[in-house]
Amino acid sequence: MESTHNGTHDPGFLGGRTALITGAAGGIGRACALAFAAAGAQVYVVDRAGEAAKAVAQECGGTALVVDLSDPAAVDGLPADADIVVNNAGLQHVAPLHEFPPERFTLIQRVMVEAPFRIVRRTLPRMYERQWGRIVNISSVHGLRASPYKAAYVTAKHGLEGLSKVIALEGAPHGVTSNCVNPGYVRTPLVEEQIADQATAHGIAPQDVIEEVILERPAIKRLIEPDEVARAALWLCRPESRSVTGTSLALDGGWTAH
Repeated sequence: MESTHNGTHDPGFLGGRTALITGAAGGIGRACALAFAAAGAQVYVVDRAGEAAKAVAQECGGTALVVDLSDPAAVDGLPADADIVVNNAGLQHVAPLHEFPPERFTLIQRVMVEAPFRIVRRTLPRMYERQWGRIVNISSVHGLRASPYKAAYVTAKHGLEGLSKVIALEGAPHGVTSNCVNPGYVRTPLVEEQIADQATAHGIAPQDVIEEVILERPAIKRLIEPDEVARAALWLCRPESRSVTGTSLALDGGWTAH
């Protein structure tokens, strides 16, 4: 049943809802866990980093689920009762295509495309029963644009975009929406690692990497904060966004305006 709360003014508008968030032990996932809990949702904090996941769960009053998303059987063992799924977990590998390790390519697809498919496949029936559900896929500007040396990541994010649209079309008659949030470079451990690697590769200071490499394409020259992405994901679950589905919300500082 559609919530009657006004999400703009009621900080607890997700009271009674349950959110399953992957990759929730840090970065964007942690920010989402805290934001959704603050909005009243019970949160499943899903991550393979056990201690960090437990710390976030304690912080937000949620439940830590230590799961390796590259293991299909483990993914299929996750709870199926979530009203909200935030598919956030991801990993990166940078290499020229002709040198890209095939096993690494496969791993990235499994975590970033197959796991979201398996999670949504299991949670949709309960959402359909309740006539309410929200799928929020944390995609990337790389779900809309390509970059060299990131074959697996770009492929996975484009795949997630397609999956999200199919969910949107199938879920619409049942009160379920599905959308992607597409941030540019976010200040997360994943990006900090890339900055360090680029600094070593180019022989320049990390700050120069941010200004000359990382922020070359966006019009707004700053890293995005995890909380900004979390708030966008939260907005997609508000009552006033119930007609927003099948979309890709670019949070990229103008990158895709080129």
